[in-house]
Parts: sequence; structure tokens; C-alpha cells
Amino acid sequence: MHQLFQLVLGQRDLSRAGDLFSLDDVEIEDCLSQALDEIKTISCHPDYVTNDNDQAVVEICITRITTAIRETSSMERHGSALVALWESCLEHNLQPQGKDEDTPHAKIASDITSCILQNYNRAPMMALAVPVAVRFLQQGNRELSHNMSSYLSLAAIAKAELLVQHTQAIIISILGALVLFCQELLQPTTSKSITLKVLNHLLMCSQEDN
Repeated sequence: MHQLFQLVLGQRDLSRAGDLFSLDDVEIEDCLSQALDEIKTISCHPDYVTNDNDQAVVEICITRITTAIRETSSMERHGSALVALWESCLEHNLQPQGKDEDTPHAKIASDITSCILQNYNRAPMMALAVPVAVRFLQQGNRELSHNMSSYLSLAAIAKAELLVQHTQAIIISILGALVLFCQELLQPTTSKSITLKVLNHLLMCSQEDN
């Protein structure tokens, strides 16, 4: 691993984390998988969710790593390590703790999602990513679910067969979202006129389909 990554991740040195951006992408490309493995170890530690310093170090390092992966076009080389870190987030709480406040592991997952799923047209990468992405749909985080759904729809266009075996999980997620949507419409605080407009629009759409 590059000496600066060793220092920043090994000692959780937030004061030096920003220096990672002064390094050339090609200079650190060889060690990105190692750095991702180390980040996974840090983020899986029981104290991580309460350690603001470690969270800040991890956030900066992930940003630097994903940038380097994109700039060096090395997703195929480091994709497995990136997906492994992404998948490890599923072992932790991803549901927002307050209004629009993501948990530490939801932040990691969110930071990694676009880097991975922007490769929706690369079948080998999607073969690794799709099974994990589908699991995120059922974790109770609306923002993550929305982002996953958007990318999965693109993946379905590019390589539909990758999603076939996950059809049931995807349908369950869609139904769950519809239930939440209907609950919102039925809330006393929701304007009756808005509810009627939405229902009327849905009715018109269904008639057009028929």
C-alpha cells in the first residue's frame, strides 16, 4: 500500500487525509484494493458508528479511491474489493436515524453506489454488483432504494438477464414502495386535492395502458 494510505488508514490520521488528493491517480492505482480492504476493516469495527474521526477518514479515502478508479479506468481490477466493502454495509443499520440523517454505513454505501453502478453496461461488473444492489432495496432506506432502482433499470436495459433471478425481490420492493406511497396519501396532513389529483392521474395512466 502507498505510504500515505498506510499513514492515513493505519493511524486514522485525519490531518493528512487531504494530502491523498495531491497524489497522481496512477501513483496509487496499484494499492486501491488494499486500501478498500483496510477501510472495510475500519468500518466493521464496533466503535466505528460513534467515532467521528474514523468516519471522516473513511469518507475522504473513499472519495479519493473512487476518483482514482474512474480516472484510471481500473474498475475491473478493483471492482471486487469495492463491491466487498459495499456489501459489508448490509451487515449494519442503514435506516435513517433522524430526518434525512444517514447512518455511517449508509453514507459509505451511498458514496460507493454511483461509482459501481455507473458501469451498468459492463456485464462482468454487473454480475458482481446486481445481487448486492437488489439486497439494498429492502433495507428501509428510501434514498438508497431510489438510487438502486434507477441504476438497476439501466442495467436491465443493458443486460436484462442479470436481473431475471432477482425478479421477486425487485417486485416486493416495488410493492413496498407503493404501500408507503399510499400511506403518505392517506395522512391527515396531505391535502385532499393533491390526493385526488394523484389518484386521477393513476387512473388515467391505467386507462391508457388498457
